[in-house]
Amino acid sequence: MKIVLLERVEKLGTIGDVVTVKDGFARNYLLPQAKALRATKNNLIRFEAEREFLEARNTEAAAKAKDSGTDLDGSTYIVIRQAGETGILYGSVSSRDVADLVGGEVKRSMVVLEQPIKALGLHEVRVKLHPEVSINVTVNVARSEEEAERQASGEDIIATQMDEDRVQAEEDAAERKELAHDMSENDYEDDFVPAPVAEEKETKAEEE
Repeated sequence: MKIVLLERVEKLGTIGDVVTVKDGFARNYLLPQAKALRATKNNLIRFEAEREFLEARNTEAAAKAKDSGTDLDGSTYIVIRQAGETGILYGSVSSRDVADLVGGEVKRSMVVLEQPIKALGLHEVRVKLHPEVSINVTVNVARSEEEAERQASGEDIIATQMDEDRVQAEEDAAERKELAHDMSENDYEDDFVPAPVAEEKETKAEEE
């Protein structure tokens, strides 16, 4: 379908550009969101008549988004989730969750998240406040506030846990080895029976 853009659309173009897109993308997203019009003769005439207004509106909206983004850009938000020993979440953190965390006028559709977050750690997420204005926020996913603080300080929680588990496993193996050695020595001592020296001497004396 051939359309004319009413605002900048990433990877497509900017206001006034006439482009061809898949019908489904146009019908399900661009047209309902008022981001474009069908590039018919009447619509192109209508667009040119409103072009100045649309460009002014876009400039104003971009400036507003830039102002609000100044305080939000670089912000960090903590999310507490349950997770296994490998750091994989029992669930996920979705674009809706991120939008709720940031709050304000941020909507789910503004959050650029290719797939839900499914692991502990610090995750940088892009938020498009306007087609021409994007910011980055950090989502700190942890199992507790204390763990979130450690991650924020630069600690790799999963790596630390794996190191601790490895050290513990080595200590347990050493203890088992020492215990097995002690048990082996005790068994040897229990099985050892000294020769009856006294009886042998008495027998020899009687024979003489």
